[in-house]
Amino acid sequence: MSDFYTSIADALQAMSLIEVIGVISGIAGVWLAARQNIWTWPVSIVSVTAYVFVFYDARLYADMGLSVFYIISSVYGWYEWLYGGKGHTERKVTKVGQRELWVLITLVVLFTGGLGYFLDNYTDADLSYTDSGTTAVSLMAYWMMAKKRLENWLVWLAVDVVYVGVYLYKELYLTAFLYFVFLILATIGYFDWKRDMEKEAVAHVTS
Repeated sequence: MSDFYTSIADALQAMSLIEVIGVISGIAGVWLAARQNIWTWPVSIVSVTAYVFVFYDARLYADMGLSVFYIISSVYGWYEWLYGGKGHTERKVTKVGQRELWVLITLVVLFTGGLGYFLDNYTDADLSYTDSGTTAVSLMAYWMMAKKRLENWLVWLAVDVVYVGVYLYKELYLTAFLYFVFLILATIGYFDWKRDMEKEAVAHVTS
């Protein structure tokens, strides 16, 4: 047990300022998303930019590529939340459609297999298929969040559990803690968004 605490202390001492910035802005970004605050997108851009460098150093190349995609999709999500509704108005919370869900699941399976094979055979990446799978599911969740699909929070809950284990294995203890906090925020986000969607439905019926 003492070795465990020693390894945590060593990891904390070795932590870079970049990772600290990524953690703090990451928590702030998800909290803002749970509150449906538009500032979630610029704050999240800061976090994912920091993690491009963190994941490169950890040889988690799929996660590094995911962070680059997050930067691009955050700009898209920013626009969608502001103008993605009817008549270019603010987008409202909705449920994911069955067809959309099956398309996303199919893409996740294909992406995981393809990227996992590439990383496993042509790079020195660690945890190739696990890394690819969590990357694919995270892409799915991020897309759903940009579209304000309620179920994005359930997808985040599932993938964040895996991420906690991966980052503990890679001795990225602060990042593992970050994803544990994400689990709590995802739970809050789900119920907040669900409540908002139900209020909107009632208002639409009574109007």
